[in-house]
Amino acid sequence: MSRGNHESQTMNQMYGFEGEVKSKYTPKMAELFTEVFNWLPLAHLINKKVLVMHGGLFSDDKVTLDDIRKTQRNRQPPEEGIMCELLWSDPQPQNGRSPSKRGVGVHFGPDVTRRFLENNKLDYIIRSHEVKAEGYEVAHDGQCITVFSLCVSFCGQTHSLKMADHQANGASAFTLAPMLHVAS
Repeated sequence: MSRGNHESQTMNQMYGFEGEVKSKYTPKMAELFTEVFNWLPLAHLINKKVLVMHGGLFSDDKVTLDDIRKTQRNRQPPEEGIMCELLWSDPQPQNGRSPSKRGVGVHFGPDVTRRFLENNKLDYIIRSHEVKAEGYEVAHDGQCITVFSLCVSFCGQTHSLKMADHQANGASAFTLAPMLHVAS
């Protein structure tokens, strides 16, 4: 489980989670949720080849895996920098970067993804943060995969993405697998 942009006190207040927890439980319980959210990982590295995060890549080409590891996560997300961009950035089809319509994070192109992966000796990134009609989308020449895990609620789908083991030749296989806990 990774920390997403909604795992912050500001977003919990804005979208009602904090109020719901306080009304059903106690204000202390809401504080405890915030504390737990603050300690969730900002990213995961799988087999030293796949980076998983909620949002996306960075406004600076020099960001490394070590920079991500060193990022102080036990805090509320700032409006700029590595932590913010891990939580808020989104891919775009054209090369380069552009300001995010969300007001925080950046839009990053296939060239940005390619450079980040080469610089960090990775094969691809897996992210979420955007609704995808099929539940997932493969972009940036197969190097940026968006998985929307709440597709049952938002898309009417009852599938999840099943990823085959990373292949030695660099190929990856993706198939939709029925979710066991959802009635079709």
